[in-house]
Amino acid sequence: MFDFTIVDDIIWRALKEDMPMGDITTDSTVDEDMVCSAKLIAKEDCVIAGMEVFSRVFTLLDPKIYIERYVNDGEKVEKGTVIMFISGNARAMLKAERTALNLLQRMSGIATATRKIADILEGSKAKIVDTRKTAPGLRYLDKAAVRLGGGTNHRFCLSDGVLIKDNHIKAAGGITEAVKRARANIPHTIKIEVETETMDQIKEALSAGADIIMLDNMSIDAMKEAVDHINGRALTEASGNITIENVKIVAETGVDLISSGSLTHSVKAADISLRFE
Repeated sequence: MFDFTIVDDIIWRALKEDMPMGDITTDSTVDEDMVCSAKLIAKEDCVIAGMEVFSRVFTLLDPKIYIERYVNDGEKVEKGTVIMFISGNARAMLKAERTALNLLQRMSGIATATRKIADILEGSKAKIVDTRKTAPGLRYLDKAAVRLGGGTNHRFCLSDGVLIKDNHIKAAGGITEAVKRARANIPHTIKIEVETETMDQIKEALSAGADIIMLDNMSIDAMKEAVDHINGRALTEASGNITIENVKIVAETGVDLISSGSLTHSVKAADISLRFE
């Protein structure tokens, strides 16, 4: 699932940030040839995501470290579950610990939040999708965690999809003009999405040939009216103030996609601990 060219770059940057000139505590207190073992334990119910990334931090510092996994990515675990056993050079393990946990805890928090919403949407046609509201430098892992939690990725970056938002519309001189310019400059394989806030904008976006219409911060009644009017002529995406409390009623409007920035921009990290033995 992971491209380790990307993952390794993320890990090395994190390690360099954490110990730019080494780990003076570990290097001054722990013998160079000391060997130890540790257990990775879930301290709350959660969905695990990032096991390979977690392991990679350790093996990049010492390829001889032994790792035994008991849980797979995407699995729900209960509080107290032993997720992994690790054994090897104590210095390498101590230096890897915080970076590895930071990445695993964040990814598992994202996957857990996504799974809660995906479970609510089960049986409906709506899919939960992420946004670009990710931690700078961690988008690849954030979006992987959404997938492991049962969600779907929106565009990965500004280069792989056209999403005409309110400021684009103002700068281009209107929805029709913005869509026209985009269509003239992109390959036929790329879809165009337009952000709308009113029924007049929805009608204009449809007439202009938008493939996807975002219903931004609309009331439930307005979304229902919009979905009925669009009537399958474009995909519909509900966006803005999506919560675990209202996502079911949003799905009942008939939208195809529900996007939520909170999956990644304000996620609570899962409580997972590495306990040395």
